[in-house]
Amino acid sequence: MLEYQKTISARIAVQGIDGAASNGAQSIERAATLLLLVGRAGPSGARLSDLVEQCGIPKPTVRRMLLALVRAGLLDQDLETRRYYLGPEIHVLGTLASARFGIHSISLRSLVRLSQQTGDTAFLSVPRDVYSICVHREEGPYPIRIHALHAGDRHPLGVGAGGLALLAALPDGDVEEVLAANADVLADKYPPFSPSALRGLVQDTRARGYALNPGMLLSDSWAIGVPIRGSDGRPVGALSIAATESRLSPERQLEIAPLLKKEACWIETRLNETDIGEKPARVRRNHP
Repeated sequence: MLEYQKTISARIAVQGIDGAASNGAQSIERAATLLLLVGRAGPSGARLSDLVEQCGIPKPTVRRMLLALVRAGLLDQDLETRRYYLGPEIHVLGTLASARFGIHSISLRSLVRLSQQTGDTAFLSVPRDVYSICVHREEGPYPIRIHALHAGDRHPLGVGAGGLALLAALPDGDVEEVLAANADVLADKYPPFSPSALRGLVQDTRARGYALNPGMLLSDSWAIGVPIRGSDGRPVGALSIAATESRLSPERQLEIAPLLKKEACWIETRLNETDIGEKPARVRRNHP
């Protein structure tokens, strides 16, 4: 089984906290940072010491904010392990938000079909400014699982098969803006994904017809992905399949890619019918 590795810190994920216009705004930014970090910790929960290290906020301040979030029901704390988890109110908010971000619910059938047809793990990712966020992971029946990506994980556009599919589907001008905006985080946390390397990967993706991640994030964790486009032709999401290298040979890639494209087309049709697809924000400079 492949080990899951964290690849991004809160210092990169949420910037500008100390430059907030007021103490109130700064507190909101910090609380949002802690919620994001606890969510990304997944089912294992987050320790206080890890949260302090990741966000760079003084320990007493982190503890006070965590207790406030627990009282609000946004976080839970296990009384034995002292680890923090997302709370029941987050589930309620997520349910309410799902009506707006309809690509998730619409894509569930496709994700199940893909995971069952391939036996491997299927993912749905969506763009958020210059990042991609995994919003769903659907396990297939094959016993060897890939744990390089979980729901809630965020990477710069171009990193991973889903993120690369999203980046390659953008116009060239937007691609350059994304690369410029992410230059620092790519150099710091994703050295294999330099802007020049990503330009080459974008060209390869467009020529091939699907994105390929040949274990660049985690050894023996390969994946292929395709974009889901909105009515304006811009990418609103991406479907991807992850497996071990031995299960994503060039021959098998040619078998799986049409399945991904078929489901992406199915989702696009449903989104156009309901007009509730993701509305990705245009690229903004100086955004983490």
